[in-house]
Order: sequence, then C-alpha cells, then structure tokens
Amino acid sequence: MVSIGNKVDFAVVFTVTNANPNGDPLNGNRPRVGFDGRGEVSDVCIKRKIRNRLQDLGLDVFVQSDDRRIDDAKSLKERADSFITSAGKDEEEFVRSVCEKWIDVRAFGQLFAFKKKTGDAGVSIGIRGPVSVHPAFSLSPINITSTQITKSVNSETGDKRGSDTMGMKHRVDCGTYVFYGSINPQLARKTGFSDQDVVKFREALTTLFENDSSSARPEGSMDIHRVIWWKHNSSNGQYSSGKVHNSLKIAEKKGKENNAYGILDYDIVVEKLEGLEPEVYEN
Repeated sequence: MVSIGNKVDFAVVFTVTNANPNGDPLNGNRPRVGFDGRGEVSDVCIKRKIRNRLQDLGLDVFVQSDDRRIDDAKSLKERADSFITSAGKDEEEFVRSVCEKWIDVRAFGQLFAFKKKTGDAGVSIGIRGPVSVHPAFSLSPINITSTQITKSVNSETGDKRGSDTMGMKHRVDCGTYVFYGSINPQLARKTGFSDQDVVKFREALTTLFENDSSSARPEGSMDIHRVIWWKHNSSNGQYSSGKVHNSLKIAEKKGKENNAYGILDYDIVVEKLEGLEPEVYEN
C-alpha cells in the first residue's frame, strides 16, 4: 500500500454525562482534573479506545487489552516473538514486517526491546508513528459527584458484611471535551500508513465510544458530537498544526457564561483558512 501524501489535522468534540471518562489511579479512580478544574482524558486512554475500535473494524492490533486479546500471547514480547520467527532478520526488514502486520504500530509507532543471550547487550528498536493524539480537556471546569456504595453479598464464605465493604464511585455530571491530533506524511512513509488506514482511523474516531460501555461509562453516557478533519494539499501542510487547531473556536453561548457544560451550551465555529477546507462529521 502507498503511504499518504498529504498532512492531516483533526479535532474531536465529545460529551460526558454521568460517567467517569478516565479515572486517576493515584486519586482513588476519580475523574482526572487539571489545576484549573477542567476535566482531562489522557492521550493513552484515547489511543486505547482507538485501538479497540480498529480491532472492531477487523484490523490487527499489536497492543491488545487482556479482555480483547485474540491470540494466546500473554505479553507484548510473546506476541512479537510469535510473529517474528526468523531471528536473522535485519532491523529494516523487522520494521517493515511489524508495520505491515499491525495498524497501531504503523499509526502510533512502538518500542520493541529484545534480550539477547547471556553476556550480550539487548537490542531496542524504536518506531516513530505518524499519528499524534493530544489529551482531551473539558471546555469548562467539571463537577464530580462521588457516591458511596456497599456490597449486598460477602466476598468469601464466613465473612461478615460490615462498614469495611463500602466503597466509592465517581462520575462527571456533565462535560464537553475536545482533543486534537495530526498525521505526518513523512513518518507515514517510514511505517507504510496508507490512505486506506486513514479511512479506518477516521471511522474509529467518529465511532470512538461504540462497544466501550462499562459500569463507569454506561451505554450512551459518552458521545462523539463532531469530528473536524483538515486535509492539507501537500506533505508539509499549508499551515502549522497549531494554527489549524486554533481555527476551531468553541465559546460559551450568551447567557451561559461560567455555566456551560453540555454541547448545546456552546457555539462551535470553524474559522476558514485560505485554501484549506475542513470536513465536518456530526453525530
């Protein structure tokens, strides 16, 4: 497949309603919040969801979560070793093979670390991917509700249910988030990220939260509302990614100042850049 020839920038606007979009394990799994009170979803979390959707679309993914594993590999090393059967492959051939096999490697890149025999130094092969994804941040400070819960049954026979069985669940009552990203053609040439991959990747973004429900994220509580897609006319792009991303203007509607949470509380405008017409996908 021929790699892409045009730079791409994108932005994704989504809402969270009574859900925990990305718990912080260092803070009791409360939704992530920045110093200014705005909600945050890490880029690692977003990439995990993209990988899951690419799997749902029938593509092979190297970094598989345990609940979605489709092979017998119990680690990334096992998965790589089971694929690379010829130990004599040189680095260039190895990179070509793994990029051809797994879409997340040719999209996001990957670091492959190998141990050699006793006494020999290990080998690490790093692959830089063309797709970069920013963390998502809410447009306004979020309100977090914490609910105390308790078990209705004992975990083990003979246990006496008491106050120690109680726990907490946390949720964002309502919030509108946005994240940005880009696709670099120069790096795409090295990994083989193609126009067909771009189509699948864009489909994954527009359906990001399908098949993603859980106790913390009930079905329908997270929803993609808009994907803005800028395709430049060259590999270097007509404008910098920063200028393109800043052309997306999201402002609180009149009367909703300091009280905007849902998608209907904001005006979303994409300013025109000469020679660069965005495609907008709305749900």
